[in-house]
Amino acid sequence: MTMSMEIDPDDGTMCCASCGKAKVDNIKLMRCTACYLVRYCSVICQKSHRSQHKRACKKRAAELRDELLFRQPESTHLGDCPICMLPLSLDPNSMTSCCSKVICKGCDLANEKQKMEESQSQILCPFCRHPVPPTDEGIDLNTMKRIEANDPVAMRHVGTRCYHEGDYDSAFEYFTKASGLGEADAHYQLSTMYRDGFVEENKKKELYHLEEAAIAGHPRARCNLAVLDCENGRTMRA
Repeated sequence: MTMSMEIDPDDGTMCCASCGKAKVDNIKLMRCTACYLVRYCSVICQKSHRSQHKRACKKRAAELRDELLFRQPESTHLGDCPICMLPLSLDPNSMTSCCSKVICKGCDLANEKQKMEESQSQILCPFCRHPVPPTDEGIDLNTMKRIEANDPVAMRHVGTRCYHEGDYDSAFEYFTKASGLGEADAHYQLSTMYRDGFVEENKKKELYHLEEAAIAGHPRARCNLAVLDCENGRTMRA
């Protein structure tokens, strides 16, 4: 496990786990960001203490990871509709190409109804009110503009399309970029690609992406984690 450190904001009662040097005005202690159990005054002390700390660090890091994993999320990975602020359904919802907002079916229907009542010549985005392009080419152009702006939802959307078209290399690239920006479904899609052999099989990465998706509230990812635990004989954990 690779260790990193961050400046410790606590008071001066702590000391370096390696040399015992206390925190004073001119000495800043840094915490091990894997376990948060110990503090060091320098990278040199961190490295020299690594062999003594490794086992406890790994154990505590696993405990912290499980605390995140088993914490009940406030909502699913989809979050709330940005218009009515109600939780989004797990059923397919509408995604706008102009702003990449995922809109619930009710708000999408209300927007359609408003168009008919006001005799609008063109449908407007229910969120940002920009005109919705009438052609697939226009929609694709909007989506690519969102990708250029580092929009993870647009990246995941295009990645999913590439996946279904059989362009697995492009899908993997889009999912990887989107997951790096915190897109939960991209994490889940990457886990399936590592599992099903669309990229080089990697159980460790499959598990990591499943856990990241589950922590964000992805129900299928959490179900797949339970299946993996059952297969490994950890039925109580499942």
